[in-house]
Amino acid sequence: MSQIIEKEQKKRVMTGAKAIIECMKIEEVSKVFCVPGESYLPVLDAIYDEPTIDLISARHEGGASFMAEGYAKATRKPGVVMATRGVGGANLAIGVHTAYQDSTPMVVFLGQVHNKFRGREGFQEVDLDQFFGHIAKWTVEIKDAERVPELVQRAFRIAQTGRPGPVVISLPEDMLKVESEMSFGPKVKIPRPSPSGEEVKEVEEILERAKNPLIIAGGGVIHSNGEQALIDFAEKFHLPVIAAFRRHDVFPNKHPLYVGHLGLGTAKGVLETTKEADVIIAIGTRLSEVTTQDYTLLSKDQTLIHIDIDADMLGNVYPPDIGIVADARKTLLACMNVTVQPNWQQWVNKRRQTYEKASKLTINHHNGKLTNFDVIALLQKHLPDNAIITNDAGNFAGWLHSYFQFQKEKTYVGPTSGAMGYGLPAAIGVKLAKPDRTVVSLSGDGGMMMTVQELETASRYQIPVISLVFNNQMYGTIRMHQEMHYPNKISGTDLGQIDFIGLAHSLNANGVKVDTRNEFELALKEAMTSKIPTVIEIEMEREQISTSKTIEQIRNNS
Repeated sequence: MSQIIEKEQKKRVMTGAKAIIECMKIEEVSKVFCVPGESYLPVLDAIYDEPTIDLISARHEGGASFMAEGYAKATRKPGVVMATRGVGGANLAIGVHTAYQDSTPMVVFLGQVHNKFRGREGFQEVDLDQFFGHIAKWTVEIKDAERVPELVQRAFRIAQTGRPGPVVISLPEDMLKVESEMSFGPKVKIPRPSPSGEEVKEVEEILERAKNPLIIAGGGVIHSNGEQALIDFAEKFHLPVIAAFRRHDVFPNKHPLYVGHLGLGTAKGVLETTKEADVIIAIGTRLSEVTTQDYTLLSKDQTLIHIDIDADMLGNVYPPDIGIVADARKTLLACMNVTVQPNWQQWVNKRRQTYEKASKLTINHHNGKLTNFDVIALLQKHLPDNAIITNDAGNFAGWLHSYFQFQKEKTYVGPTSGAMGYGLPAAIGVKLAKPDRTVVSLSGDGGMMMTVQELETASRYQIPVISLVFNNQMYGTIRMHQEMHYPNKISGTDLGQIDFIGLAHSLNANGVKVDTRNEFELALKEAMTSKIPTVIEIEMEREQISTSKTIEQIRNNS
């Protein structure tokens, strides 16, 4: 009887807009990112009346979507972002695509044209569910207010279960004002499927025959909170671990079983480790283009055990010898019961030595011109182990990826989609999720200028992120490829000089330009105690286009 009464109490008459907020409350949403628009004013008004939800109003929808995506990565809860109609939706599409490729849970609410005006090319009209169909996990337009609880709660479920991802909900503005009797379901519970005993036995049989086994660990481990289980599993069987692209924090980088990171500019020795492995255990990774070096890294001679929460990922790139559809953490725990005697310790030690050699920093110990190597060394020295680092797209990130040692879980947030403009707004989202942690973003001058306006957002909400800008006055990654294929022909990649310090001050943030180790060290320490955001500009040597080659060297090799 009490259950019947409880269900009846969940039935309430309210507008479509208020029902959306009720769904957010059930999912314990506390932050919503947006650029406001008239098409969804009722939703904004309902948020105003809800004390448990903070609204973060950004300067650009792309920035807002990156904030929501970074927030979601830091919390492993859905990032919620809102915008208006076709124009706002188009602007935030970059964040939706990033969430899709990065398997990040996100729920996007987009105001839509009045139902009576649809099909007439109404003001800013776009068929939003079709527009986002290819880059979202699910899309829907809610035409009837009474279906808001059903469809919004379904959206939160789809965003979080299986392989997480973004969902997009189109909201016709007239529907938001309609009152209806609403019935709500419970908060989403995420299924955590385990492998079967037979599958665990097959893993055991393959490991018994292995000579050089290797784990490639991806975002699925992080999403399942399986980092400690991965450490326990690797240690028990002395298995080496390599991180998939931009999943650096999946395993402690200073651990003797960590053997590197697969990504852009990966050292030759680290790639050799993967090629030498006779058994690959790919867990929670889709074996992306970048991770597999354009799908060339693995071979048919290797035995592949592929473990993923999404059945569609198995065999999508490489056909596995064993494909297991299961939660990463649950699988690692189940595999702790296998009985295998490792006989590959010598090979693992050799591969670890190869990684240590490749990741050794060359440091400028005197106080001369600041180098990118110095920046990474000083970040390593002064940042607490639980600091969270975000980065933009660009060659400057090669120094971070190759040399920074991530020691704690969930301390890195980067776009596997390679989106420019990501670093700063993602850092803002992360800092809102983890206000007690130091949050540092790394950006090039090209990427920084794409979302630099969000410094004002950070200042307005007193979000003290630290933004490092590596300035070489060019789109460096594209320039590198240009020099590889069309040497000495510079087309479209040179950029003008920006006064980032003056720009930061105009956006109510701190700003400092540094040229030496001492200046950077002082600026970093001050930024870590600041109550407002700080921009630290670093003049990057134009000739040193990557961690390993200069422009001249690339030209000579072309």
